[in-house]
Amino acid sequence: MISTGSPNLDRMVERLAASSDPKRRYEYVLWLAKKLQPLPDEFRHEAFMVKGCVSQVFVAGQLLEGKLHWLGDSDAAITKGLLALLIEGLEGLTPEQVAAIDPSFIAATGLQASLTPSRSNGFLNILKLMQSQARGLQG
Repeated sequence: MISTGSPNLDRMVERLAASSDPKRRYEYVLWLAKKLQPLPDEFRHEAFMVKGCVSQVFVAGQLLEGKLHWLGDSDAAITKGLLALLIEGLEGLTPEQVAAIDPSFIAATGLQASLTPSRSNGFLNILKLMQSQARGLQG
């Protein structure tokens, strides 16, 4: 199993990888979407919008006491779940830790087999924006 450097993300990747049933993976992703906190309107603009996503996706990282805290939302349930997975997985990490995460963990989830290419690409674009924000917040 790949270690991402994030215990939360590793745990979720392991849970997804352990299921051979694509329907179970989707149910888990949709469950994560339901847990996502509402996104305040001040973060619903261009600077926080994920480019290259078919659906509207917003993600905002904030640095508090050296740790990143994330907010986000999407208008599509599956995409919102993928965003929630990344938000939960990258919560509380340092900007350096987030910037260092290798996107190869995405393949280990097994999700790509059941995601459309555009959604799979969107998942990667969400991660890239989060990493870009993390680099921007580095000391």
